[in-house]
Order: sequence, then C-alpha cells, then structure tokens
Amino acid sequence: MYIIPVAIVGLGRIASLLEADPLREKPCTHAGAVKANAETVLVAGADQDPKRRVSFAETWQCPVYAEAEAMLHTHAPRIVIIATHPDSHAHYCRMAATYQVPVVICEKPLADTLHHAREIAALHRSGKIRILTNHERRYGTDYIHAKAILDAGRLGPVLSLKATLYMGRTQRILDVLWHDGTHLADAIMFLSGSVIRHQRIWGARVHQRYGTAFLSGYLDPGIGHYSGGRPIKGPPFLIEIGAERDHLVFELEFSCAQGRLRIGNGIFEVWESGESPYAEGFRSLRKTQDTFEGPTGYFFNMVQDGVACVREPDRQPRSSALDGLRVIQYLNSVQPWRNACR
Repeated sequence: MYIIPVAIVGLGRIASLLEADPLREKPCTHAGAVKANAETVLVAGADQDPKRRVSFAETWQCPVYAEAEAMLHTHAPRIVIIATHPDSHAHYCRMAATYQVPVVICEKPLADTLHHAREIAALHRSGKIRILTNHERRYGTDYIHAKAILDAGRLGPVLSLKATLYMGRTQRILDVLWHDGTHLADAIMFLSGSVIRHQRIWGARVHQRYGTAFLSGYLDPGIGHYSGGRPIKGPPFLIEIGAERDHLVFELEFSCAQGRLRIGNGIFEVWESGESPYAEGFRSLRKTQDTFEGPTGYFFNMVQDGVACVREPDRQPRSSALDGLRVIQYLNSVQPWRNACR
C-alpha cells in the first residue's frame, strides 16, 4: 500500500505541542494523528521560529525548514497541514495548489477575513485541490452519534437551540467567538443540517473582557423551503459567550418536541418525554441510558478523511473549505474580523 507523505506548516500547539498534555485524548495534534495513521508518514515541518523547529525535529524525528516553499519543493507531500495564524491560510493554500498538492488540511478559523475565506473556498471548488477545515467535532464519534439521533427523529423535530461558550477569564468575547466560536458555530450547523443566520446581539460589548454577550438568530434549512412565496425560517437559537469565568464550557442543547439532547465537552445526554411521575396528566423529561464513553477519534478521523481524499479523487471531505466559509460568513455577520484584530 502506498504510504502518503504529509508535511506541516506551522509547528505550534495544535501542530505538535499539545501532544504532551497527559489529560487529552490522543492523538490530539496534527503530527500525532499523522504518526498514528498507518497510511501516512510525516516527512517534514516548516516554521519561521527556530525554537519550534528544533522542538519539532526532536519530537517527531523529521526534517524541518524555515520556509514552507523549500519544504514543498524538496518533499512533494500529498497532504499539507496548515497550522499557522489565520491571516496566512490563504497564502499557504495558494502555495500548496501551485505545488500540486492534492489535499490540504487547514486549521480553523479558515481565514482571517471573509475575502480570504472566499478565496480558499474558490480554490476548493476549482477541483484542483481539496481543502479540509479542522472543525474537529464533525469527526468525533460522539457528535456523529448525536447527529444520527437528531436525524432519525427519535426526539421529534428540533424546536430551539441553546449554546454556551466560556473560554477563561481574560480573553475578549470577540476573540473567543472567532477562535473557539468557530467550532461552536460549525457544530450547530453539522448537527442541525442547517446554516445559522445572525439576527441580534445584546448584553456585554464584544470587545470587552468581562460580562456576557448573547447572540440570537435562526437555523436556515436552505434553498427550497418556502411558504406563501417567502423563505421559511427554521428554529431559533441563542448563544451565550461569557468572559471572567475560571472554567471552560462548550455545550449545545437541542430542545425537541419529544425530548432534549445535550452535548459538549464531557457531556452527552439524551432526554425523552414520558408520563410524569410528579403530576397527573402531564409529561416530563427523563434521562435515558444513551450516553457516550471512550475515545472520539476526532483528530485521527480527520487525517483519515484526508487520506481518503488523496486515494479517491472525487471524494468530498466531511469538513470542507465550504463548511469553513459558512462559519466565517456567520462570524462576519456578527462582527467583522477587522475589528477583532485591533
């Protein structure tokens, strides 16, 4: 079997360093996932920081480069992983396409601006290169299981959605939205099969490092859903993004006609409606035995999707640049990225 050569641009936390965290599910980095896959080989890494190059070379026993172009020219990888700052993603995607790399795995957010995100998506649409976006929850078996429950209609139609995101004491709310909120927005779209549309924001100002902001909107089921000549709006959603917390929370709750599904970091709960034990003639929710335990395989499955895209030229990835673009479109509708960079 042909072993697929993989190279990484950007050798920081998500590329390599987080693999040293003893509490995280392994693999939890790009390099770790490549090493864990029998169909791939890590051939090189590139970073402008000399300390990161030394650390990466020692950890993964492969050549390192200061410039990505030299690495691509020397090793001709079939998969390139881009784990740099978002403002360079479009540049490296173009470079990979120039060197005829068939598959790119790009870190989230897909880009720093809507313009760059559209440019990357256009490269993907061209068919010359397929670009995966690291929206890791699309690859987690827990989220895949949750989607199967919702899609099967076991809990009835989704009527509303609440989501919560806390990522520490000191980050600006807008930065949390653009970095970790990318995963939240994509998870909502993945699980619901809809595009999220922004309508209103209130509470704390998004440039603050304190307080709580609330974002509301609706799930758009897509083209072809009309009533009386007007598009049908899907269920409403509410996202809470808070600062000042000394803990991390990433959680989604789908309220359905006959039940509720909660999923997030360390959470997987399914509640079903049944005859109430508290009041005659009423129904209450009861927590089922349906839960999730064990590894999610989120990083490993993402690299495996990249491998499949190399081996199957017509395959579309589970999380593509088009999914990444939809997230950027939503974030940009809440607050343009240029304001988040100030």
